[in-house]
Amino acid sequence: MNTLALILARAGSKGVPGKNMRPVAGRPCLCWTIDHALAARDAGAVARTALSTDAPDAQELALALGIDVVARPPELADDTATVDAAARHAVRALEEPTPRERFDAVVILYANVPVRPAGLVGRAVAMLRETGAHSVQSYAPVGKHHPWWTAVVAPADQGGVVRPWEGPVLNHGVYRRQDLPPAHIPDGGVLVVTRGALYLEVPGVTPGPHAFFGADRRGIVSPGGAVVDIDSEIDLIVADAVLSARAGAHR
Repeated sequence: MNTLALILARAGSKGVPGKNMRPVAGRPCLCWTIDHALAARDAGAVARTALSTDAPDAQELALALGIDVVARPPELADDTATVDAAARHAVRALEEPTPRERFDAVVILYANVPVRPAGLVGRAVAMLRETGAHSVQSYAPVGKHHPWWTAVVAPADQGGVVRPWEGPVLNHGVYRRQDLPPAHIPDGGVLVVTRGALYLEVPGVTPGPHAFFGADRRGIVSPGGAVVDIDSEIDLIVADAVLSARAGAHR
């Protein structure tokens, strides 16, 4: 299986401006994802690594670190652009100069995720290969933010009444976290999809934003907190602390 590791790094971000190049543990955030992509290549999990971005500084950094670069057009770099459209554009751009090269699967890595468990990419690619699934995504346990403990709280001027998000019983009658059934949420660490799924060629898949996951969707689970996805300034602080601590432990 000829697999591409594709890093997506859009320049614009409303929540954390410039987050892909913000410093995390003394390096631009993007560097940490590049490390994971190169480690996966060196381990044989992927054959090629590339970055899709509209940011000149990210392009320069990637080229300096040995990553191929695809310049993303503006229409695929605004906040309405979809992940799969950007990925398809990058695949086409990388395959056109060498028609014999055809990627059978694509690992999608987000540049704003500096913290991942070692070997995560390899685990996802191995599951895709071994199971014949259309996609594999990484998940984390939801912990105390379990859907059974989700509630609707009325505004204060309506009395602040609390009612269950779903069902007739608040908290589903469960008050100890260890009694909650397992539940997981995508953590942003890795997503790998087959070519057929990416190109929406899998029959019977309902159209929608996640149609490119295909029909047979699998997951790998990492411990809670093992992946840090930068969506807020607090996430930057957490990622910086985690990676700085790791660096200190290896001195």
